[in-house]
Amino acid sequence: MYVITRTARPALGKTQFFTGNPSVLVRQLKVKKGKNIYCDGGAKVINELLRHNLVDELIISVTPLLLGQGTRLFNDGRPEQALELVNTKAFDTGLVQLHYRRKR
Repeated sequence: MYVITRTARPALGKTQFFTGNPSVLVRQLKVKKGKNIYCDGGAKVINELLRHNLVDELIISVTPLLLGQGTRLFNDGRPEQALELVNTKAFDTGLVQLHYRRKR
């Protein structure tokens, strides 16, 4: 597991702390043995990966709370990417998850 952070730290068990560009890390992981790369993170990390076409699927969680301010989920400067809806899941708390896959 990798944690993308601004602060360099030594590894903690199986957790590595990565201070570089997330797209570089994902490219390095894609050439290694293994199947899937799962990224759970904020808009800065996701936008960096989208900008470099490194995201195959998105699960977007919508919460029943409207914020007055905050970081945009999708920023300018990335290529347009067509998506297809795979699944939706609603929770008793009002949270809804939208699962999309990139169209090829």
